[in-house]
Amino acid sequence: MTTTDQRAPTDGTDIEVRGLSKKFGDFTAVQDLSFRVEPGRITGFLGPNGAGKTTTLRMLLGLIRPSDGVGLIGGHAYAELPRPLETVGSALEATNFHPGRTGRDHLRVLAATHRIPDSRVDHLLELVGIPAAARKRAGGYSMGMRQRLGLAAALLGEPKVLLLDEPANGLDPEGIRWLRGFLRHLASEGTTILISSHLLTEVEQTVDDVVIIANGHLVRQGSIDELHGDLSTLVRSADPSRLALALETDGIPAFPAVEQGDSALQAMTGDLVAVGESALRAGVAVHELRPLRTDLERLFFELTENPDNRNRNLEQS
Repeated sequence: MTTTDQRAPTDGTDIEVRGLSKKFGDFTAVQDLSFRVEPGRITGFLGPNGAGKTTTLRMLLGLIRPSDGVGLIGGHAYAELPRPLETVGSALEATNFHPGRTGRDHLRVLAATHRIPDSRVDHLLELVGIPAAARKRAGGYSMGMRQRLGLAAALLGEPKVLLLDEPANGLDPEGIRWLRGFLRHLASEGTTILISSHLLTEVEQTVDDVVIIANGHLVRQGSIDELHGDLSTLVRSADPSRLALALETDGIPAFPAVEQGDSALQAMTGDLVAVGESALRAGVAVHELRPLRTDLERLFFELTENPDNRNRNLEQS
């Protein structure tokens, strides 16, 4: 599922989902789901509303009992972890705090359950960027501040695994950029990170691997590079027919890039220099030349809108 380049050491704690299923009466939320999240990697967990993402995360955390299969963290069910806060941190909701308690007191109460010192609380408040708001009642926090408080809570025990449900919700562009860099730093230190999100453009810039589910089952998984497919080149000119012939002569197959307009070609190579030199030799002026890959959003909708992957439970309601 993963590539071997630029990988962090893999002596951390993995996440393994094996044949996981969950039914609520006649409603099948998750069906025979299997995938693995490796240490030192950020994995995007994607799917349309009702696909079973949050249910899967809740089963991993022991909040819901599976109908079948197992979800393991470091080879153990969550309930078997002796000090869970030091193994896995999670932020599934941005409202799981007492609105009348300050952000700092919320973290101090959680820290006390694992004998974590207040100095760790203050360090995390600085780290997530809300030290000034820490002494204000959390009920008055904006969504972005709640997300940061939830992330601080997830990191209290310096966990080896992070499970985050829509962590960028409510963050402004600066906050999203901060989050991206922060998660990348954690992954570089070997942390295993699983992110559920619907912000496909942001996920594409953040994750190493992707797991896409629909209708409760797996439809695609792989590294982000694998899902993008082979790199090709978009080239636009005033004479696409002549340019296509020149490219073919140089051994580069080229086809009309219909979705990009009548003057565009898709050259089946990632070598932009070779495409440009072919055009130069043919005396064809190039108006545009850029890499072309299947973007995550397009792939996502191609997979999840397939009739076989539509949420049958929603159609029956």
